[in-house]
Amino acid sequence: MTMEETIKRINALYHKSQKEGLTEEEKQEQKELRQRYIDSVRGNLRGQLENLSIQRPDGTIEKVKKVK
Repeated sequence: MTMEETIKRINALYHKSQKEGLTEEEKQEQKELRQRYIDSVRGNLRGQLENLSIQRPDGTIEKVKKVK
């Protein structure tokens, strides 16, 4: 399932929960999809941050270090 499909399914489950409620299986699916989405966003952000470089006032360029 692509991220776009995941987001559409998350939204569909949300709208269904507002109108008529979700079954236990749908609640579990919603929880898993939301976690998958959050993990993806975190991974993308971490990748962007790890590829940043900082230019100091003296002109030197320094790569951002990994933070635990």
